[in-house]
Amino acid sequence: MTDTDDRASGQNVGEQSPARRRPFLGRAPRADDAGRDTRGRRGPRGSRRHTSQAGPDVEAQDDPRDLGRARVAELVGVSEGTLRRWVGLGLVPLEDGAWTAASLNHARVVQRLRSKGRSLSDIALVAERNGSVLDYLGGLLAPATRHVTPEEVAERTGLEPALVRRVGEAFGFSAQSVERIAADDVRLFEHVATALDAGFPLVALLQLARIYGQALGRVADAEVRMFRLYVRDPLIRENASALEAAEAVAELASHVMPLADRLIEDVHRRSLHWFIEQDAVSLVEQALDEDALLGLGRLRVTIAFADLAGFTRLTEEQGDEEAVDAVERFVDAVDASLPDDARILKTIGDEVMVIADAAAGLVDWAVEFQARQPAGPRTRIGIHEGEVLFRDGDYFGREVNRAARVVARAGPGEVLVTDAIAAHPVRQVAYDPIGDVRLKGFKAPTALYVARRRAGSGPA
Repeated sequence: MTDTDDRASGQNVGEQSPARRRPFLGRAPRADDAGRDTRGRRGPRGSRRHTSQAGPDVEAQDDPRDLGRARVAELVGVSEGTLRRWVGLGLVPLEDGAWTAASLNHARVVQRLRSKGRSLSDIALVAERNGSVLDYLGGLLAPATRHVTPEEVAERTGLEPALVRRVGEAFGFSAQSVERIAADDVRLFEHVATALDAGFPLVALLQLARIYGQALGRVADAEVRMFRLYVRDPLIRENASALEAAEAVAELASHVMPLADRLIEDVHRRSLHWFIEQDAVSLVEQALDEDALLGLGRLRVTIAFADLAGFTRLTEEQGDEEAVDAVERFVDAVDASLPDDARILKTIGDEVMVIADAAAGLVDWAVEFQARQPAGPRTRIGIHEGEVLFRDGDYFGREVNRAARVVARAGPGEVLVTDAIAAHPVRQVAYDPIGDVRLKGFKAPTALYVARRRAGSGPA
């Protein structure tokens, strides 16, 4: 345990922010032609031990009604003397002299405030004016009081300790927290062991772990910020005290937070059904076209980038709020009108990246989208097709870079495509060549075309 003696700098906060994760630096696991990896296993398939009959008792927790001052000090990373001082200032509550889970929650928050340079007098002033402003944490968060090492998790699951660390970091554990894994988190590694035993390739599982960690971390961050921006802060602007705002957040959160897991599960099930259908289509296409089967981790896709022309000027002239509203309307319009086999992969400021299986449908959509654009900032769209590397839920490679460069050459209201796209005839679309263009970052020129609706043809 690090004895900080309540120094404002250099303190050891129990668990780091998700933003301070150690990056994944290792090479991809060695895989066979099917993408399977056999490292990280302690024995033959089915021999993993992830039941209560083996390994340490990771289910046991300290008594949350009286953790004891020494245990709270250890969990927070401060000395017992520091905790006594915080109690004396009214910053950490005790319940009939007992160090409870609420005491631990308060101490962790005080520690984080101190590590950010906040003085004890400032924190005490807030507590004096607002009472136990952090009491609402007790009803929302059950702090982890029992931790195990990667070696203990390995004994429980049959995974190698090194693999426990790799998987933990992929899910978003910091370099520090992966060495002290909360007992409740051991189930996560048991699920991983079960998936590997079933034959799921490790190289794919590590990628999924990073996707889950990043996506659900973003969800959790957004949930907390939405409560702050649209519930707590408006109450404070209406002269509610910090304690009243905290109580209101706690009351609402107690009703809403239990729904989060159900919402995530329902959305995931719906999305999974859609993507499985799409994959079934691709399986048939592979059977019909031998060239459709590419190397491990590689796909042939159609990539479109679309953005708002003059967005920077719009921000300067009309302000951030109006510019963000324009982006939201634009993204909503794209999302609502895309063909069935296309989806928005991500948004980057005012730009969206769209992935589709079929070039023709995406070109037809783009031309129609430009024709129906309402008054306001005009859209630029660039489309390209090529072979890409699929990794961690994203698409990489020079063909993705080429598509991004194409949209940069498009004018307001234009759909600009490469020769790879123009090779796909679309019944109501004409391709007007503009010549070979040297795109930034590419030595060889790329033939570009403006895609437009054929004269006399109506909407698709």
